[in-house]
Amino acid sequence: MFPMPVPQLTPNTYAYETQPMVKPTGFREYDARWLFEKEINLMGVQALGLGIGTLLHDMGVKPEIVTGHDFRAYSASIKYALMTGLMAAGCKVHDIGLALSPMAYFAQFALDVPAVAMVTASHNDNGWTGVKIGAQRPVTFGPDEMGALKDIVLSGKFRYADGGAYRFVPDFPARYMADLTDRPKIARKLKVVAACGNGTAGAFAPAVLAKLGCEVIPLDTELDYNFPRYNPNPEDLKMLHAIADKVRETGADIGLGFDGDGDRCGVVDGKGEEIFADKIGVMLARDLSKLHPGATFVVDVKSTGLFSTDPVLIERGAKADYWKTGHSYIKRRVTDLKALAGFEKSGHFFFNAPVGRGYDDGLVTAIQIIDMLDRNPQKSMSMLYADLPKTWGSPTMSPHCADEIKYEVVERVLARFKAMQDKAETIIGSKIRDLVTVNGVRITAEDGTWGLVRASSNKPELVVVVESPVSEARMREMFTAVDRVLRENPEVGAYNQTL
Repeated sequence: MFPMPVPQLTPNTYAYETQPMVKPTGFREYDARWLFEKEINLMGVQALGLGIGTLLHDMGVKPEIVTGHDFRAYSASIKYALMTGLMAAGCKVHDIGLALSPMAYFAQFALDVPAVAMVTASHNDNGWTGVKIGAQRPVTFGPDEMGALKDIVLSGKFRYADGGAYRFVPDFPARYMADLTDRPKIARKLKVVAACGNGTAGAFAPAVLAKLGCEVIPLDTELDYNFPRYNPNPEDLKMLHAIADKVRETGADIGLGFDGDGDRCGVVDGKGEEIFADKIGVMLARDLSKLHPGATFVVDVKSTGLFSTDPVLIERGAKADYWKTGHSYIKRRVTDLKALAGFEKSGHFFFNAPVGRGYDDGLVTAIQIIDMLDRNPQKSMSMLYADLPKTWGSPTMSPHCADEIKYEVVERVLARFKAMQDKAETIIGSKIRDLVTVNGVRITAEDGTWGLVRASSNKPELVVVVESPVSEARMREMFTAVDRVLRENPEVGAYNQTL
């Protein structure tokens, strides 16, 4: 019998090599993230594989699973440990090798395999590892499944079974890229900066864009798991600024940035202006609603209010559904509502049939952006952006807050704003128009200026976003007001970036 996991062990000890270590906080709302060697060891990863295999049995899912790994120094080792656990639980493992997360999701369809366990820390800094898991394509695990997995792993209640097997799938990346590029090339001549932050997408994104007919200018596309220039995260201003500099230097039409596991895409226009992903979502919704009038779009609570107020979308009968932040939440909501697409401010975009298969893929997003430009040959990206009603929005800002306390802090902030509303108190000198509490708390003033506070689902942080349709000054006032409430909680630390 495999030993029961413990929450903490000291490296370089006998116990560390003979017991599985799994810190409970690594089981997040919709995937798993740990600091490798500090919060989980290789035996802990084996326990995780056993737990996933056990859960597939409990769910009545055929015990076959796709796995792959992102480009980090330790990811392959973690995948092999995960596979030993999966096979001990009787699973047939289909290993696609070095991969993007959407490549693993695509493999569920292409190989007709029901489940996926992709080893990736996504955009997290080096040192982090994790697994994105699903058993019902195209959706991935949410809180119920993650809670069940956590209970199985931490209790050591594993189901062992014969029949486990391993199959390496050769040349699968070529199959994935062919699926994306088996279509006519674009008619418009576009010069595109492809930025990958030295992450996994560097092996695939430039080639895909070139096959579409783009002139590609590679930026940090050499694979280097040290991430020497910046973390591959297109929500990070450092990466966006690097893309902007390259666009201005080369006269490119657009810059596209991909995160560490390739399921997100960030955008810089031909003037070198960074466009936040929620505004890109509005532009794509406009473009797609012309082809599909009356379409429904799911958007996360961090996103701009334009999805529900934009006159063009209203005229075309487009419907906006604001939902919980998180790739699994939005992915499932898009599937449940049969929405045409889903958009997250983080850059996770989900396109349903006939555009995509419902999962998040940064390359599919890039293709939709390029097609939008191809369908509007007289307009640059900056012109399409300028066509949107003006709002002033912040980047995603994340003050540190320990995993063990962050949800309680958000509950306190929600209660504080609710008390203000009940007492008819004002915020930034205005009445509180409404509170949206589907995911954290989004407080909106009478003039439409809003601020959001929620707990990060994958890091020891809170998430703060503010936006105003009135002015930059009003946006900054809202940030000050929200931050003042946050500072009533001593557990809240410094921001990773701020206004």
